[in-house]
Formats: sequence, C-alpha cells, structure tokens
Amino acid sequence: MSTKAQAEIERIMTSISQAIVDHRLPPGTRLVESKLVEALQANRNHVRAALQRLAAETKVVSILANRGAIVAQPSIKEARDIFETRTVLERAIVSLATRNLSARNKNRLLKQIEKEKLAIDAKDRQQMIRESGRFHILLAEIAGNTVLGELLDGLIKRTSLIIALYQGTPDVQCTLEEHQALAHAILAGDESLALQLNDVHMHTIESHLLLSETSPSVDLKTALSVS
Repeated sequence: MSTKAQAEIERIMTSISQAIVDHRLPPGTRLVESKLVEALQANRNHVRAALQRLAAETKVVSILANRGAIVAQPSIKEARDIFETRTVLERAIVSLATRNLSARNKNRLLKQIEKEKLAIDAKDRQQMIRESGRFHILLAEIAGNTVLGELLDGLIKRTSLIIALYQGTPDVQCTLEEHQALAHAILAGDESLALQLNDVHMHTIESHLLLSETSPSVDLKTALSVS
C-alpha cells in the first residue's frame, strides 16, 4: 500500500476515533460506508480499511455479520477490565512522570490544567472530554515511555465509549479537581501521594458508572405515566 493511501486511511481513522471520543458517535451507531465516504470525502476502499483497522487495533469499532460496522458497545465485564488495566498502566506512567519531570514539562502540565478549567468554564462538553483525555496523554509523554503512551491512547478511546454507555452523571467538575490534585503532587515530586491520587481518580470515574450486572427494577406504570 502506498504512503499516500496509508496517510488517507490514518486520516479517516482519526476522524472517526475523535468523533467517538467526543461522544458525537454514540455506542451502537451504524457506520454506513456510503455515508462515511460522503461525510469524509473519501474513497470507499480506504473507509473500509480504516474501519477494519479500528476494529482490530483500538476495538472502538465492531464489525458484525450482516450488519456491517458499528461503534463498539463494551460489555460491563469489558468496562471493568479496562478500568483495572488503566489503573495499573497509569500507576506506571505517574511514577515515571514524577521522576522525569523537567522545567518544560512542569509548564506543560500547568497549562493543561488551565485548558481543562477554561473548557469547564465555557461549558463546552466536547472540549472538556478532549482536555480530560489530553491530561492523561500528557502524563504519558512526560513519563517518556512511548509504548505506555500508545497503550494508554487506545484505552482512553475505549474508556470514552464506556462512559458514553454507562455514565450516571454528566458532571466533570470532580475530574478537574482530581487532575489538579494529581498534577500538584507530581509537581511537588511526591510520588507516593501521586500514586494514591491516581488510584482514587480512576476509582471515582468508575464509581460514576452504572456497572450493575442485574437488570434494574422498573415499575412500568410509573415510568410511562405522564405527570
């Protein structure tokens, strides 16, 4: 495959991935090739290749027999596994970031916190989601381990799907406060506190999700009544 074709497939993958991460494409959305070709002004073969790669590499797309491609719908078991994996992975990232912090990276971390605050003040939900993810990616960059960063990037995309499916509250204020606390611990070089805050942060996000294996008890008469 030519370099030009590869670049085009990457462009399509990035466009679809970002729309998923921003919650513009909710879980279960059918990704009809003809519509993607039109929306992205792309070649159908390139669109198909991009969807297949997203399904194989990042798991944010599922290819279903007789239905084609859809935005993935992670199960409750998968959601819990992803949070467990992220907690372990991000502990390693936080540890390395605390030890490898330079003057330049201190400034980058402070600027990232400010970007999150501005997004929240503007009540721009999509930008809030982006900046929240960028905080974690920035920590991976500061840690200096490319492989950890690549793994985290994929998990963040899958986490976004999980939040879209299972989040019980749209409030992200606690995320900013926890990011601020974690950033300040890293800036202070307090690795032990930073690791503790990382664990609390991941637990808080997971605790806001409705990850119950049991079906909720719903009174249909009450649910369908018009007040």
